[in-house]
Amino acid sequence: MATRRQQNRFEQRARITEAARKLFSKHGIEDVTMADVAAEAGVSRTTVFNHFRSKHALLEAITEDVLDYYRTMLENALAAEEVPVPALIRTLFSLMGLGIEEDRRFYRRVFREIARIQVGLDEGEMGERARRGLTERLVRLLERGQERGELGRAHRAGDLASAFVSLVNGTITHWLYDDASESLQLSMQRAAEIFLQPVAEASVRNPRDVPDLRPPRRRRKRRAA
Repeated sequence: MATRRQQNRFEQRARITEAARKLFSKHGIEDVTMADVAAEAGVSRTTVFNHFRSKHALLEAITEDVLDYYRTMLENALAAEEVPVPALIRTLFSLMGLGIEEDRRFYRRVFREIARIQVGLDEGEMGERARRGLTERLVRLLERGQERGELGRAHRAGDLASAFVSLVNGTITHWLYDDASESLQLSMQRAAEIFLQPVAEASVRNPRDVPDLRPPRRRRKRRAA
């Protein structure tokens, strides 16, 4: 069990990252200083540096939290063993689109950092750990689909996982920075069909009921426009 001091430190760190997330959403990463974050969090600048050595480290922590969210969705998908894998893939695409659409301003500021980690351009320990964890779970899910005959075996699960990540990142990037004229969730649903069209067996292409794969803490109402 954590001591009171450890709990206070954990809560302090969470308050700092939430303050940074709010400021990055409003002003962009470059225009926010560590002093700004400290003021928003209600702590001293020294306290912020006690938790994070630099603004980049703070951004990494926020990015890791986002990736933890998606990793948990993958874990929930793996736990839903009774649900056909194509249905789970459709749900993952759709929920990723919904989550980003609900907080577009924030993701416009940080998504390039997230994508950089996912495709292996960040050589830091956090980036490698996050990338490995996401890829390993996604490959396991796709392998299950192949073993059950729900996905074709013409391509290796690892190659399918790479295609999955590329299609997800490309669709989100286009919506965030080029064209947000329609719902990202709708765009992601179409992207899921593009991914599944060549590989899903005809007998399991129709949508099926699936559980909500999102972590409970992020289940919130859509913000008013």
